[in-house]
Amino acid sequence: MENSVSIAATFEIEYLQYLDATGKLVRDDLPAFARDTRQLVKLYQEMVMARVFDAKAIALQRTGKLGTYAPCLGHEATYMAIGSAMQEDDSFACSYREYGAQFHRGVKPRELLMYWGGDERGNDFSGPAHDFAWCVPIGTQCLHAAGSALAFKIRKEPRVAVCTIGDGGSSKADFNSALNVAGAMTLPLVAVIVNNQWAISVPRSSQTGAKTLAQKGIAAGLECIQVDGNDLIAMRAAMDHALKRARNGHGAMVIEAVTYRLSDHTTADDARRYRPEAEVKAAWDREPLRRMKAYLMSLNAWNEDDEAELKERCVKYVDGEVNAYLETRAQPVEAMFDYTYAELPEDLKTQRSEAVYWDKPH
Repeated sequence: MENSVSIAATFEIEYLQYLDATGKLVRDDLPAFARDTRQLVKLYQEMVMARVFDAKAIALQRTGKLGTYAPCLGHEATYMAIGSAMQEDDSFACSYREYGAQFHRGVKPRELLMYWGGDERGNDFSGPAHDFAWCVPIGTQCLHAAGSALAFKIRKEPRVAVCTIGDGGSSKADFNSALNVAGAMTLPLVAVIVNNQWAISVPRSSQTGAKTLAQKGIAAGLECIQVDGNDLIAMRAAMDHALKRARNGHGAMVIEAVTYRLSDHTTADDARRYRPEAEVKAAWDREPLRRMKAYLMSLNAWNEDDEAELKERCVKYVDGEVNAYLETRAQPVEAMFDYTYAELPEDLKTQRSEAVYWDKPH
């Protein structure tokens, strides 16, 4: 091409990290929240609780007391940053493993267990009523979030819609459509791509030729950043920035949280079939709880006695929630007909009557 050709536009993606894999600070401009050691301790405690819950839920599934379950092992820093940064009146459109964020926003573990146990009453969870239910269809929650963001803008409400999506889901049309409308209409939306490196058995390297997933927002005209998703401080700082600019009318933002799925995709999966053992072992050296614990201990804000006491407390709390779930009475079989239509069609009325009849002892 001729030398006279000009450049229409150039772009770059910044990478944000405060704590390295060993828990040491790599920059000294700590955000205000991170200078409050008590707040960091509280967030760490919530991360530990989420991990204790996760292990218990897997045990319940393995013993036949829970249906297929999607673990969150390794994602704790990303989700705690999302939940703790949001205001109560913001809306959250999650997929199906963002438990730490939801716990922080008031969802009870027993409700989550009800959902994975096949009881849809779990989706009528505690916490903000304007948060969306768990969403297994990949990507549709992003459109829900964009719609919420549009409503907030029309009503001139200082609220933000937050959605999450996996690395594989970021290739879906739903996700890209949500970003496109958010950019075109300057919507208060924050989209977090939780890049855990694997879309079930498909590695990140086979999903896209893009150097980062964050840059997928550039085409929509959005601000984008890649963050160490295992670094609670970096993730919270990125969320605080994105929420503030969206709330003040400066539009949507894409945050790519680089993390790793330390467990199977779900309990119906066996990641040993497709993931190298060395890769998983190396990921454990970068995991979020280890580095946050190390950082807090370096500040003399945490010790091993605190850790033991916390885990004992978490186990007791989770066991109580599990018992509440196991003691929940199942709905009658006809309940499956009662929450779909405002007026039940005649053919389903017949089926409902038959279900009631056959559900009773004869």
